[in-house]
Amino acid sequence: MTGSKSRWADDEADKEARRREKEEKKRAKLAKQKRQEEEAQKTAEAATARAQEEISRPAKRRRISNDDSNENDVKHIKSDSGSAPLLRFPTTGWSPSRNVSNFESLNHIEEGSYGWVSRAKETATGEIVALKKMKMDTSSGQGFPVDALREIQILSSAKHRHIVDLREVVVGDKPDDVYLVMQFLEHDLKTLQEEMAEPFLPSEIKTLLLQIVAGVEFLHDNWILHRDLKTSNILMNNRGEIKLADFGMARQFSDPPPANLTQLVVTLWYRAPELLFGTSKYGTAIDMWSIGCIFGELVRKEPLLQGRNEVDQLRRIFLLVGTPDEDSWPGFRRLAGASALKLMKNSPGAGKGSLRAQFPLLTSAGASLLAALLSLNPDDRPSAQEVLSDPYFLEAPRPKTTAMFPTFPSKAGGEKRRRVASPNAPQRGQAPKINMEELSGIFSRKEGEEVGAGFALRMA
Repeated sequence: MTGSKSRWADDEADKEARRREKEEKKRAKLAKQKRQEEEAQKTAEAATARAQEEISRPAKRRRISNDDSNENDVKHIKSDSGSAPLLRFPTTGWSPSRNVSNFESLNHIEEGSYGWVSRAKETATGEIVALKKMKMDTSSGQGFPVDALREIQILSSAKHRHIVDLREVVVGDKPDDVYLVMQFLEHDLKTLQEEMAEPFLPSEIKTLLLQIVAGVEFLHDNWILHRDLKTSNILMNNRGEIKLADFGMARQFSDPPPANLTQLVVTLWYRAPELLFGTSKYGTAIDMWSIGCIFGELVRKEPLLQGRNEVDQLRRIFLLVGTPDEDSWPGFRRLAGASALKLMKNSPGAGKGSLRAQFPLLTSAGASLLAALLSLNPDDRPSAQEVLSDPYFLEAPRPKTTAMFPTFPSKAGGEKRRRVASPNAPQRGQAPKINMEELSGIFSRKEGEEVGAGFALRMA
């Protein structure tokens, strides 16, 4: 047995076989690890691509929920590979309209041509809001009124510091119970001036006028006509901040303006002469005429042109700013109602009005701006942007800051108010025709008539 080799001893062949086996296992392990890394990388790239596609492409279905507690939160979504988180920002979603029972009515404010406005409190938060119940004429069978749709659409899109904010639309128990929930402001300029002992100061008038025109400029820049600007539709809070309201007659327009627009727009006392003559093609100039009427009303503390009807309104306009001719208003004779107007030629004071005499305390710059806004020719009226840069606002006294405005008792807060009779906005329907005989009779010279400012007026 001495010198014999054990059968358990390793020979060179066995050692070499085991070495090759270990190397193969090692190579297989490395290859498997490499394949796993490649698969993980492909999975991460695919997950990242899907996440980016979901963010860039709007979802086909949106979750309906009233829970907006995380509305301002930014959600972090990690990709499958654990790489840098992706940011998803919340967007507004669709939700059913709430019921009006969520609001407690406090007091009635007023009734307009297109709705009833009241002061209300949201029961959940205690916030005071203005609640406008839309007047719905469903008897015609034409469905939801188009002017109500326009008002909701325009208020939902026209977000500006000088335009009343529409919070939401709520419904009642009946199909025609539709309410607009808007921010509440303490005053409207008409009621406020009726209660004031003295008119606004010149510096306060400038501040109010600048805010009104700024809101109108925003509307016009976004192709929106208000078509019913007046002091009762201009709201003010106790900090002197102005908001334009009541968009029941507002509509979008274009350049050139749409054909066959209705002439039955703008409350009579603030209606431009081209509308009184029956034009069906108009633009932003009708809003600028209304601003001129509001400017004069702020200075005088009473409406500037208080006509009883369309013919009497034209008479008052001509007495104030003069009579038109082909030089001052080219083409006015082609308007539907102008053919019956008989102007007197070579009459003392023909073509002149009494505008400057009625505003003796207004500066030259202020009187020039007022005369431009009340130009008979729509093309001569300045745009809202031009009014904002007018020299009138640069001269002394400068516009007063809203923080320095006086405060007044709120007449929309439930107290009894003294109402002064004034016309309402035009109702839906056919525009009234001007009585040609009446118009011709007013402006024709006959026995028993008084002559002035280039036309003849029959005295009753």
